[in-house]
Amino acid sequence: MKKTIAILLAVCCVGLMLASCGSTPASSPAPASAAGEAPTVPTEEVTLQFWHHYSAQSAENETLMNILIPKFEQENPGIKVNAVSHEWADLHDKLLISAQSNTLPDVARLDSAWIPEFQQMDILVALNQEMSDFDSVAGNLLESAMSTAKIGDDFFGLALNTNTKILYYNTKALADAGIAPPATMDDFVAAAKTLAGTNGDGQQVWGYNEPGLSGWNLCPFIWSCGGELTNPEQTIATGYINSEATVGAIQMLADLYQSDSITGWNSGDIPMTDGFGTGRYLMMLEGPWKTAELAGAYPDLEYGTAPMPAGAGGSHSVLGGEDISMFTSANKEAAWLFLQFMTGEFAQEEMAKCGQIPVNKATMETETVKNADFAPYIEALPNAKSRPTVAAWTEMDNDLMVSVTAVMNGEKSAQDAMDELALKWDALLAQ
Repeated sequence: MKKTIAILLAVCCVGLMLASCGSTPASSPAPASAAGEAPTVPTEEVTLQFWHHYSAQSAENETLMNILIPKFEQENPGIKVNAVSHEWADLHDKLLISAQSNTLPDVARLDSAWIPEFQQMDILVALNQEMSDFDSVAGNLLESAMSTAKIGDDFFGLALNTNTKILYYNTKALADAGIAPPATMDDFVAAAKTLAGTNGDGQQVWGYNEPGLSGWNLCPFIWSCGGELTNPEQTIATGYINSEATVGAIQMLADLYQSDSITGWNSGDIPMTDGFGTGRYLMMLEGPWKTAELAGAYPDLEYGTAPMPAGAGGSHSVLGGEDISMFTSANKEAAWLFLQFMTGEFAQEEMAKCGQIPVNKATMETETVKNADFAPYIEALPNAKSRPTVAAWTEMDNDLMVSVTAVMNGEKSAQDAMDELALKWDALLAQ
């Protein structure tokens, strides 16, 4: 927090003046602890601004608002939490805008892929440098999940949840077609084509649903087909994003789209959960949260799960998850208490009930987690891979989506689109 003592004293004075007039106590940041010192509990009432991308109507948001925040406030008198829900993409853009106007929240739930970008902007707190008990707190969390918040030797957040995606399939549809759950990429392509067509009501049915064309959606296919996005050092894209294997994966999906075997990313397409729940989509690649969604919306639906179909590169899904990070403008004392609470056993177990795979080691051993059908995802995690951990990833991801959309629509060949994308990515990686 880059504020002078004079400014802090002025803020405190304003807060006292407002309090004497009957106004709500000021929520300006309290003086930060010196580096290496454990933060103390704030002596004046503060209100933490917490931005997240739990859907406003989701079980996660209900748990956050009705269980977690009330318990945190009860355990920490004098600290209030104002939680604000944003759509995933909107949250990213809102944070960028707020960074320019100095109106950042204290804490946010961030997609792990955003950490390098925000760290480069110098708006995140290096927790290991500022919190003396960081090691003991971080030691309670899964090392693999914590790696998503690490840049260089510093950690710019705590892991909040981890996930990956596996294949969901409609068991009746596959059985009726005499198809086994696809184990290989060739099996997957054949199944998607065979399952596509029309149902008994004359409605179109697609063999597979993919709701987007970003790296989150495409990477499992690229990696499993033997392709890559960049070199291992994440400095060069040419020869990787436009390699024969990567181009082949994109072309495979484009061919399936052109044959009406897959869909889902176009405006007006049936939403994923509804499409799968009503039998219009017969396969999808999704995470553990989908189990809870389907149980709530389509409790009688019979479906199975399987690992990502293996191709020339093996079976590789995408490593997902979110981190909870503190901004440099935050009230660090209160924010650190909230970060510890959200990654503690109680909060982690409550969120596990909503389909979030916890990162707290003790919570992983609870009956809640053992009975939550997380096993297929946990088994897939060791082979899951991270999207590039570079500051330019958001822009690279947008370019990827635009390029692949052009291929899907038949505007460019997969090779031409990936060749052009490689040059754009090389320039971004060189910045």
